[in-house]
Amino acid sequence: MAEVAGYDVIGDIHGHADELEALLQKLDYRKQVGTWRHPERKAVFVGDLIDRGPKQLEVVDIVRRMVDAGHAQATMGNHEFNAIAWRTLDEHGRPLREHSKKNEDQHAAFLAAVSGNSELHKDVVDWFLTLPLWLELDGINVIHACWHTGYMDRFAGRLAPGNRLTPELMNEAASKPAPGEEETLFNAIEVWLKGLETSLPAGVTFEDKGGHARSEVRVRWWDESAILFPDAAVIDDHIRAKFPPVEIPESARYRYQPQKPVFFGHYWMSGHPTIQSPLAACTDFSVAKQGKLVAYRWNGEQQLSNEGFHYVQNGQT
Repeated sequence: MAEVAGYDVIGDIHGHADELEALLQKLDYRKQVGTWRHPERKAVFVGDLIDRGPKQLEVVDIVRRMVDAGHAQATMGNHEFNAIAWRTLDEHGRPLREHSKKNEDQHAAFLAAVSGNSELHKDVVDWFLTLPLWLELDGINVIHACWHTGYMDRFAGRLAPGNRLTPELMNEAASKPAPGEEETLFNAIEVWLKGLETSLPAGVTFEDKGGHARSEVRVRWWDESAILFPDAAVIDDHIRAKFPPVEIPESARYRYQPQKPVFFGHYWMSGHPTIQSPLAACTDFSVAKQGKLVAYRWNGEQQLSNEGFHYVQNGQT
């Protein structure tokens, strides 16, 4: 492949293969010799290829073929991590991700796609384990949820080459430490793949999309000005408005430091795609909830702009 002219960073797909192919075509990728490719550019996938949508294995096949052929790179999302943990057993023969109804419901579309084919299930999950937790590319950084250098400095040396997990690391990565115990790789994975969270002020809770009461909220780690809970919370506006104007704890005030753009997914943004800051852009605009499948076409600029976004609407392929 010739020198890469730029990257097309594609958000969470969640089994929406038709929208993925429509977006690739819109970005001038063409299917040749069994894979989508661009003569000058590379696609970069931010993770969450699976769960929820109608074409689970089709999405995995498209992305995997592109990665294997050198026309794309991909990071692990929390849904790929969960799929690995669902199928991986601990030393006592128990799955690392509990097979509860809640977890099964979240994973149902993928489990249905591999139902009755244990060999296929293993093959796909084994491939998920090869995905890096983050990418440091020429000019940009890419991670699924939160670029947290503190955890990177602390735990990167324990990962396999290319910032990857291993089967041996999965037990620690999926097992929450007991209260009061030292932080482990689990804590880093929670932040890298799910986002930085903080406890809400005493007595404040909200109901999440699954109907569960929550006393913690994700924060806008990319926004230096977000100090008060209503400003810092990554949450629907009608819930945010109910939070008291209290400062978030110092521990939640991590800010993105490297002076090059960072791209991520995960946060179920809505509306017209916009950047989070001149150095940060989320590419997840809720394709699995009748939203958009979004890409940011990066051409080497050091200051991001809304003009970089391209998208297709769910169902309009």
